[in-house]
Amino acid sequence: MPKDATGSGAADFAAELYALGRQFDIAGRPIEVASVTAGHIHDTYLVTYADSGRRSRYIHQRINQHVFRDPPRLMENIERVVRHLCAKLQSEQYPDISRRVLNLVHTRDGRPYLRDEEGAYWRTWLYIEGVRSYAIVHSPALARRAARAFGHFVRLLADFPGPRLHETIADFHNTPRRYERLRQAIDADACSRVTTAQKEIDFAGERMALAHTFVELQAQGALRQRIAHNDTKITNVLFDTVSDEALCVIDLDTVMPGLLLHDFGDLVRTAGSASSEDERELERVYVRLPVFEALAHGYLAETAPLFNEQELNLLPFAGKLVSLETGVRFLTDYLEGDTYFRTAHKQHNLERARNQFALVRSIEKQEPALQAIIARLCQ
Repeated sequence: MPKDATGSGAADFAAELYALGRQFDIAGRPIEVASVTAGHIHDTYLVTYADSGRRSRYIHQRINQHVFRDPPRLMENIERVVRHLCAKLQSEQYPDISRRVLNLVHTRDGRPYLRDEEGAYWRTWLYIEGVRSYAIVHSPALARRAARAFGHFVRLLADFPGPRLHETIADFHNTPRRYERLRQAIDADACSRVTTAQKEIDFAGERMALAHTFVELQAQGALRQRIAHNDTKITNVLFDTVSDEALCVIDLDTVMPGLLLHDFGDLVRTAGSASSEDERELERVYVRLPVFEALAHGYLAETAPLFNEQELNLLPFAGKLVSLETGVRFLTDYLEGDTYFRTAHKQHNLERARNQFALVRSIEKQEPALQAIIARLCQ
């Protein structure tokens, strides 16, 4: 099955990918294939099909089984979530629903995924035309639209029926467990990288006590678990190229029971910052107060009834905790030899960890101002 879309094997790769695509319920013949390099996890390909003079595009995606160890359960989650979102959008009489929710293409025998002869799992999406995504939020208005899209997404899932969704990545936002994994990586030092990351290890260690906050409050019943997106990067919202309306929330792999505080925290991490997580100039990494306010305003416009008072007060802290957790994850992957996140060079994950820790420092400095913003919005 397809391995690589580059080099001398590109033609063979395309032929194999086309053969795979024919097993999905797609009309026409494939005429063009391109690799999609965005994203850290899966292998993704955009394929154009022609049918009676009309062209349509589809995304074929090989699921990363190192990250998602049970693809059938993953796809069961996604199929149920997509079906529920479509029904809710129809009930609220939204126009152009095919562009407002991901369209999962089934195989010709009705399954939501395909397993090839080498044991790899593939899925296919209808490509949504006329949209774009943003790596950096350039204005409070854009931040508000993105946050409202994520808020609307979880509001639509607030009445999601049983049975409970599967946990696609165990302990995904369990920050103490992330610290345990970091400690194991430090002790093992399998790649002899600990000495090159001592400052970052010390930074994480100094803030270890923060890791237990949400876990302990949830155990006490103070925080309520809901269906959450769990990966609310700004790049996971698609915007219309003409109106710039936030149309569709994508990347549904981690939609499962979780805390909405984590969702908001990841919004602050990825949209509140002035730079991307790959920025090396750390003086450019900081939280912008007007953007934070816009994020809170947009998100709470949809989700305020889902939060209790204590959860509302924790919204600024959520941005700090998720940034810290993400930095710990990048640092751990660096020490383990870059086995999780896709990297461009040897220092990539270490640089990402430094970036996230710079964001933590920025939030720490501005936490009183962030808290005042939340208080004002909740009056």
